[in-house]
Amino acid sequence: MTTPALLPLSGRRIPTLSPGASSFPHHRATLRLSEKFILLLILSAFITLCFGAFFFLPDNSKHKRFDLGLEDVLIPHIDAPKEGKHASGQVVIHGQGAHDEHRHREEEESLRDKIRADHERALQEAKEKLRKSREELQAEIQTEKSKVIEDLKKKDVGPKPLPPVPMPKVVGVSDGEPADPDVKEKRDKIREMMKHAWDSYRQYGWGHNELKPLAKKGHSTNIFGNSQLGASIVDALDTLYIMGLHEEFKDGQEWIDQNLDFSVVSTCLFFLYVYSICTMFKQKAVQLAEKLLPAFNTPTGIPWAMVNLKSGVGRNWGWASAGSSILAEFGTLHMEFVHLTYLTGNPAYYQKVMHIRKLLAKMDRPNGLYPNYLNPRTGRWGQHHTSVGGLGDSFYEYLLKAWLMSDKTDTEARKTYDDAMEAIERHLIRKSNGGLTFIGEWKNGHLERKMGHLACFAGGMFALGADGSPDDKAGHYLQLGAEIAHTCHESYDRTVLKLGPEAFKFDSGLEAVAVRQNEKYYILRPEVIETYWYMWRFTHDPKYRQWGWEAAQAIDKYCRVSGGFSGVKDVYSSNPTYDDVQQSFFLAETLKYLYLLFSSDDLMPLESWVFNTEAHPLPVLHLANITLPGSEPAQL
Repeated sequence: MTTPALLPLSGRRIPTLSPGASSFPHHRATLRLSEKFILLLILSAFITLCFGAFFFLPDNSKHKRFDLGLEDVLIPHIDAPKEGKHASGQVVIHGQGAHDEHRHREEEESLRDKIRADHERALQEAKEKLRKSREELQAEIQTEKSKVIEDLKKKDVGPKPLPPVPMPKVVGVSDGEPADPDVKEKRDKIREMMKHAWDSYRQYGWGHNELKPLAKKGHSTNIFGNSQLGASIVDALDTLYIMGLHEEFKDGQEWIDQNLDFSVVSTCLFFLYVYSICTMFKQKAVQLAEKLLPAFNTPTGIPWAMVNLKSGVGRNWGWASAGSSILAEFGTLHMEFVHLTYLTGNPAYYQKVMHIRKLLAKMDRPNGLYPNYLNPRTGRWGQHHTSVGGLGDSFYEYLLKAWLMSDKTDTEARKTYDDAMEAIERHLIRKSNGGLTFIGEWKNGHLERKMGHLACFAGGMFALGADGSPDDKAGHYLQLGAEIAHTCHESYDRTVLKLGPEAFKFDSGLEAVAVRQNEKYYILRPEVIETYWYMWRFTHDPKYRQWGWEAAQAIDKYCRVSGGFSGVKDVYSSNPTYDDVQQSFFLAETLKYLYLLFSSDDLMPLESWVFNTEAHPLPVLHLANITLPGSEPAQL
């Protein structure tokens, strides 16, 4: 068996983590099975002793239970009493008045009594086990093994059939051929680029997560872990279908059906695969989502970045502000989980994401801004770093898109989005000396005058959210989107390759230019082209198609190699070196948005479709007369 891998929680590329745990039957044993069972019995006694010791210690108000690493055992958020907020911003459990305080003490004492009883019972069981002969222990072990095998057989009865649901009307998923022959020629070129990328992956990297186009072999990046999850296949399928590449689509569909088995994956970065796969195969999506739900088992209900699909144990990135969860990860689940509840009738998915929204609504926000880090144990913000680029971006995107996906009935999401945009405009958006509008980053009380490529998606977001803006500000936000699009185009136009850097500054006389060497690379990112497409749809200004064509030509000229497409390490060099990675999002987003840019508006009309953060389209749910299980009417 291949060593299980970690698949992290975000669509953004994040550093490697160590391999996850795996079950002992698949590894060479260092102890005989009978010895292991005895050790497990003794260990269980010690674990119970540890919990008992905790409750028998004198109470100390300075040591909250959140800080002891026992949260998902002691304070399960789902069944907890009403949540409140400590003055520090920490989420705490509290009652209402003296009566609730008394009841809380009684519940705690009852829990202590239960722990004492469990403690005594475990000790007694351990004593009885140790008195038994070797033969008796072996017989018990065999009985337990047989029971485990029988339980596994009972569970392995195949997926439950999903309930029938009224499916949204599917419109505008093919064709979209433009009337202008010149535009059609450009669109055909984008389709050819997609076919080259897919065929190269099919030939050299099939089943791997991504492709190394120069080495002509598969590439299992750290963001996906070392497991062969076919990330490029999952990401590319809807692009293939939209482009009419149906044979290629069928190949990918068959691979997913026959090879994508979540039962053999140890640890998963759950957010990434939910928003990719649930748009295509319902049953696969449900299988994965069920394995991901334990990620929410934290004291606050804010999910871990990673979850072991076998044990259900979750954890976060070590670098993320003392193990915090990341705003753009836990805040980018709403659309997919609402769809899962709609498709399955299971309210758990909806309730998980609504819990996140309600918890965030209670929290104090510095200057009205959402920091990028939130500790899932304490409910406190981590480092006060706010960004509309990496770490924060798709949280704001999903507030708006939750409203759109609900057929504009989720007014709570819309208001939260509008309030966030007001704070962002007040504190993060500035105009440079040269007249370029940019979105900076708020770090520890001051504005860093730097904008990342990832933040360039916001131009399209402002345009998409213009209609429905409060105080008749639709025109203002459409103009703001146009200004962001112009700035991001300048970041491309001021390079040698006419491809944009990862990040660019606005100080010391430099504008829309990368300064550090480690910010000069281009890895086939889609955000600028995404904004061009939205601006084209809302304005039909021909410059957006022109800018998109410039980018497509630059990608084809400088990133295309015989084995696919590769990122480049320096967009200011006339002779750049390649990074030798064809990113899965290049097929999911960059090429899809280029194709849509040169298609007519009846292909994927925005009245009927909402694109998630990886450009996978989800249908608008016309739910005016439908109530989701576990929800209030018209509140998604």
